[in-house]
Amino acid sequence: MKKLFYTFLFSAVLFAPAAFCQTDPLPRGFSPEELLWLSQNKSVPGAAAFGITDPPSLPVRAMAEWEEMQAMVITWRSYKPILAQIVQAAKEEVRVVIVNSNLATCQSELTNFGVDWQSGNVEFLQAPSNSVWIRDYGANPIYLNGVDSLALVDWIYNRPRPLDDIIPDAVGDYFGLPVYSTTVAPYDLTHPGGNNFSDGMGTNFSSKLILDENGPLNQWGTSNHTEEGVDSIMERFYGIDRYVKFTNLPYDGIHHIDMHMKLLNETTLLVGEYPEGVPDRAQIEANIQYLLDNFTTPFGTPYRVVRIPMPPENGKYPSMGAPLRTYVNSFIVNKTVLLPTYELQYDTTALRIWQEAMPGYNIVGINCNGIIDAGGAIHCIVKEVGVQDPLLIQHNPLDDIVGANPPGYEVNAWIRHRSGIAGATLYYTTDTAAAYQSLDMALAQPDSNRWSASIPQQPEGSTVYYYIHANANSGKQVVRPLVAPEGYFDFYIYPATAAEEVPTSSLGKVFPNPASALTCIPVEATVGGETVIEISDLLGRKVGTVFSGTLPAGVSRHYFRADGLAAGVYQVVLRSEGGVQAQKIIVK
Repeated sequence: MKKLFYTFLFSAVLFAPAAFCQTDPLPRGFSPEELLWLSQNKSVPGAAAFGITDPPSLPVRAMAEWEEMQAMVITWRSYKPILAQIVQAAKEEVRVVIVNSNLATCQSELTNFGVDWQSGNVEFLQAPSNSVWIRDYGANPIYLNGVDSLALVDWIYNRPRPLDDIIPDAVGDYFGLPVYSTTVAPYDLTHPGGNNFSDGMGTNFSSKLILDENGPLNQWGTSNHTEEGVDSIMERFYGIDRYVKFTNLPYDGIHHIDMHMKLLNETTLLVGEYPEGVPDRAQIEANIQYLLDNFTTPFGTPYRVVRIPMPPENGKYPSMGAPLRTYVNSFIVNKTVLLPTYELQYDTTALRIWQEAMPGYNIVGINCNGIIDAGGAIHCIVKEVGVQDPLLIQHNPLDDIVGANPPGYEVNAWIRHRSGIAGATLYYTTDTAAAYQSLDMALAQPDSNRWSASIPQQPEGSTVYYYIHANANSGKQVVRPLVAPEGYFDFYIYPATAAEEVPTSSLGKVFPNPASALTCIPVEATVGGETVIEISDLLGRKVGTVFSGTLPAGVSRHYFRADGLAAGVYQVVLRSEGGVQAQKIIVK
């Protein structure tokens, strides 16, 4: 692997435009000096030739954030009180590697912030930098042949910050990992890490910023890639075979999805929820509906969407274009979640939602009032490094049981390790204070590495808690979730009579009403089920279909364009297994 020559780094400092250094700390977006420079130039400064510029010769799998990590990397540059809290919490889980330009100063400051960096798990990598936002410029962990060997992939950073753009190679050298780099045509690709989530199974999520920055007339002077060209590069370097791209939020200056949504596992998306009238609320809701209408999980099931209310500041939400506080810009580091916090009256609700969504995880709140105005929070200033020897367990959690209680509940897990799997065990209970019972899992499908076992029938009204344990031939052992048995997957068995009495879905108040443009239809489903949402006139004649398919459990929002209808009075009609509901709406 190529070694990093620091003589080049210092040359980069000398020849980099002076404007890059005038605003410090640099925001997550562009500084005024950078915007001026970009208006006068069309190129990417920095070390474009670093890294391995050909794609890996072996199949690639992008790592998901909830997988096992060996290290977290940060850049010690600004917002140091927040970074110190991150180091203090994360070093209990992983090695924390701190990129810094002055070792003595960095260590002294850590001590002043109360961080015991000498007790272990805190390491230092000296290298120059431009900014703290390592999520966006840091290298992304990938595995060759799925679980065989760890490597890193580095995209062109979408900021004119040449020192930041070469830190991935310094990190690669530090860990002894190859760094694949999308810097040379035909594989040149600009992509910030905050606009990127992978489920570890070949699906990726971004905003359409990925197309804007790599298509015709892009500001970086890189190749003009079609959407198919972008997808091809992501498949070759990152193992992505399905790429979900959301419409950019119109008032969000950076278009990084990690500010308002986050994958919690292969099937669950945490989405920030803002009140009606807050900038970008409507587009966030439309994006989630787009996902639910057009995509299923890698297991072929509907996505679960967990909503979390986003907090105001001093009782108000900022005007259009200003950074919004966020509870989703968090970081899952093995058994701990680092959560941005702001005000206790709002934080308590966020903590409860996170604890319910991630049972057994240690949720650590870190006050982010000092950084949010710069356009980011915790996820923006940390970067993960996966373990060298992953034992991968992928699983589709069981849904609640509604209707007839089956004789058993089949649990499937896709389990892989480079040495092979010696065995797997399913543990389950209906009382987490009691002992778990165990079942040997069988290799049901060798070609896909699917292991299976069935939990025997349990009484109606029970909640079943379970987790999966795997042994590799090498002797390595892992549980899923990583926090088991304190954390678990669970499902509820509804009593048959209660299931019959509870309506499957409820039509909320349609807004705005009167309507003239994009209009929202809220629906709350007690359980998932086949549902149709239609618009009809007052004579009951169907005007259009808004949704038809399997509605996921929980709250969902559906949208139609009222400006496509003639002015008048209409009905929004919801048909589900629980019956028919209707609501009048006026179109102006």
